[in-house]
Amino acid sequence: MTASLSPAAAKLSAALGADTQPEPSPATAASLASNPLLECGALLRFDAIRPEHVQPAIEHLLQQAQAALEQVTAPGFVADWQRIGAVLDVATERLGRAWSAVSHLNAVADTPALRAAYNAMLAPVTAFWTGMGCDERLYALYKALDPARLTPEQAQARQHALRDFVLGGAELQGPDKARFAAIQEQLAELQQKFSENLLDATEAWQYLASAEELDGVPPDVLAATRAAAEAAGHASGHLLSLKLPCYLPLMQFARQRDLRQRLYRAYASRASELGEGDAAPDATAQAARFDNSALITQILALRHEEAQLLGYPHYAAVSLAPKMADSAEQVSAFLRQLAARARPWAERDLADLRAFAAEQLNLPDPQAWDWTYIGEQLRQARYAYSEQEVKPYFTAPKVLDGLFGLIETLFEVRILPDQAPTWHPGVQFFRIERHAEASAAPTLIGQFYLDPGARSGKRGGAWMDDARARWRRPDGTGLQTPLAHLVCNFAEGVKGQPPLLTHDDVITLFHEFGHGLHHLLTQVQERDVAGISGVEWDAVELPSQFMENFCWEWEVLRQMSAHVDTGAALPRDLFDKMLAAKNFQSGLQTLRQVEFALFDLLLHSGGAPKNPDGSDDYMALLAQVRAEVAVLEPPPYHRMPHSFSHVFSGGYAAGYYSYKWAEVLSADAYAAFEEAAASQHGSVLDRATGRRLRQTILEVGGSRPALESFKAFRGREPRLDALLRHQGMADADEAAMSDALADSATPAAA
Repeated sequence: MTASLSPAAAKLSAALGADTQPEPSPATAASLASNPLLECGALLRFDAIRPEHVQPAIEHLLQQAQAALEQVTAPGFVADWQRIGAVLDVATERLGRAWSAVSHLNAVADTPALRAAYNAMLAPVTAFWTGMGCDERLYALYKALDPARLTPEQAQARQHALRDFVLGGAELQGPDKARFAAIQEQLAELQQKFSENLLDATEAWQYLASAEELDGVPPDVLAATRAAAEAAGHASGHLLSLKLPCYLPLMQFARQRDLRQRLYRAYASRASELGEGDAAPDATAQAARFDNSALITQILALRHEEAQLLGYPHYAAVSLAPKMADSAEQVSAFLRQLAARARPWAERDLADLRAFAAEQLNLPDPQAWDWTYIGEQLRQARYAYSEQEVKPYFTAPKVLDGLFGLIETLFEVRILPDQAPTWHPGVQFFRIERHAEASAAPTLIGQFYLDPGARSGKRGGAWMDDARARWRRPDGTGLQTPLAHLVCNFAEGVKGQPPLLTHDDVITLFHEFGHGLHHLLTQVQERDVAGISGVEWDAVELPSQFMENFCWEWEVLRQMSAHVDTGAALPRDLFDKMLAAKNFQSGLQTLRQVEFALFDLLLHSGGAPKNPDGSDDYMALLAQVRAEVAVLEPPPYHRMPHSFSHVFSGGYAAGYYSYKWAEVLSADAYAAFEEAAASQHGSVLDRATGRRLRQTILEVGGSRPALESFKAFRGREPRLDALLRHQGMADADEAAMSDALADSATPAAA
C-alpha cells in the first residue's frame, strides 16, 4: 500500500489526476508532441513558445514528475543515488527547465497573455515543489542512502538535500504541514504580484517634456527620448520614462530642478499608495492598482509564520541556515561595524557636496532630487571629466569583445558566436569552448544567451539565470553542459549607432558575467552542487564582484574602448581622471548599501515596530535604520520598500547583506592578481592566478563550502584590508577595524 501524499502533493495529484494518468487522446498527444516546451532538444525554440503552450506543457510535466515521485517513494524502492536520479531527477529536471523558460519569458517579454498563463500555473507548480520538498517518504529515502557509497559531490548534494527537507517542512506533521504548504503557495503568488506591480508602475509613468525642459541633457538621451515620443505619435517633445537608461542621466544632467523633482518623486513613490501614473485621466486610479503596501505586510507575516512553524524565532534565522553567516546578530554586527567605518568618509562626502552646491551651483539648501545632479557636477569640476565624456568610447560590441578577450586570457577558454532561437532580435547566443591540446578538438564547456537592451515588457535591472545545469545524467544520455541567461537593461543605440554604455554599465556587464562564469565553467557533474547551485547565498556574489575590478585596469579598458565616431581608444589621461574619481562618494555609497541590508535584516528578525493590528511597521523601521546609519534623509514620500524587489520578490530576503559580505571575499581574491602583478610582470592578467581561481572556486561550484574554496585559492582565510583599500577607506584605523570585524566573526574570520 502506497504511503499517503503530503497535503500539497495530494492537492496537485487530485487536480491533475496523477493517480490514474489516463493515456492522452490522439489529438492531445499530437498537440503535446508539437509543444515547444516539451521538446527534448538541447535548446528550446524560444521564438515558437506562445502563452497557449504553457498550461498543457506544465500540466503534462507535473503529471510525469508526480508519477516519478510516487515511484521512488513506493515500498520496496531501493535507496540508491543513481536509481533515484534516473527516475525522479530526470522528471523534475525536465519540469524545472520548462518552468524556468516560462519564468524567464515572463521577465523579459511580458505580455498580458503570457502573464495570465504564468500565473495560472504558478500555484500548481509551487504546490508540487513544496509537496516534494516536505515529503516524509522522500526524506526517509535520502536518509537511508549510504554516504560511503556516494562520491564526494553526491555526498555534498545529499547533505544539502537533508538540510533543505527540514527547511522545507518535511518534519512537520498534520495541520502544520498543510499550513506550511499553503504559505508557500501564497508567498509565490504575492511575490509575483509584487514584481508585476513594480514593472507596471514603472511603465505606467510617462511625461512629455519640451526641449527647453531638457537643458543640459546629453545628446544621446535627447535622441532616444525624441524617438520614443515619435513612436508614441507625438509630433514634438521628448517622452520621458522611469526606466534607468532614461531616468538616471536626467537626474545627473538636467539643469531644471522642477523636472528633476517631478522625476524623483515619481521614481521614489513607485508601486506605493503615493504612486503616480502619467497624465491620463485615470492615472491616479491606475497608479493605485500597483500599490505594494498590502503585499509587503502579507509577505512579512507569512514569512514569520513559516519560521515559527519550522521552530525558528524569525525568518532571518531560516534564511541564514544555509548561508556562511551563523546568525542575525553576527550579520548585524558586521553591518554596523562597516557603517561606523564608512560614516566619517560619508560625512566628508556630504560636506563636499553641500559646499560645492552652495558655492558653485547657487543651491544653498539642496533637496533629494538635487544630490545626483550635484554629484555629477562636482565630479566634473574636481576630476575634469563626466560620464558622458567617457560614454562614446564604450560601444557595446567593443566592450563585449574586450570582456571576452579578458575571460579567454584568464581562464583559458574561447567564447564564440553560436546559433539558437531567441525571444527577441536583440538577443545574442554564444558558446564557451576549451582546447585540451593543440591537436585535439575543442570541448564544449557551456552556452549562454545575452539579452542586453532595455525595452517595454522587460523587468528592470540585471541578472543571471541558470537555464540548465552541468550534469552527468543518470538516464545514460551522457554529460549535459550548462546554459545561462545573462540579462541587462542598457539603452539601445540611436540613429544607426551601436549602443553606448556608461562605465557603470560596463561594470554591470562584468558583474553579471562573473555570475555566468561561476555557472558555466563548473566541472562538477552533480547538478545540485554544480555551478552556482549549492553555493552559500552570501558567497555567490564573489565571482561577480571580483570581475568588476577589471573595469578599473588600464590594460583592460584600452582594449575594450573605441570612440563611436573616430574609433580611437580611451585616452590615458581620461582614464587617469576616472581612476582618480573611482572612490568618489564611496562613503555615501557604502552607507546606502548598509542601510538597505540592515533594514532587510532587522525587518526579518523581529526588529520592526508594530502597528496597532500587530503587523510590522516597516516604514517606521526604515526611519530608525536611517537615523542610525544614514547621513542623508529622503523626503517623507519616499517609499523604498515598495520597489525593493531583491527582498520582496527576488530571493534576497534577510540576505541583502550578501553583497557587502561577499565583497570582502571578492576584494581579497582580486588582491591575489594585484600581488601577482607586483611580483612578476606588472599585469593583473596573470594566467596562472586565473587558472588557480578557475580550478579552486569557479570549477568546484557548490561541491564544498565556500570558505574551503576560498582558502584553497588564497591559502588562508579572507581579510578585510583589500576591501577597505579598494574603496579608498583605508587609513591608520584599518587594522583596528579588521580586528573588530574579526571579533564579530565576519567572513574575515568565518
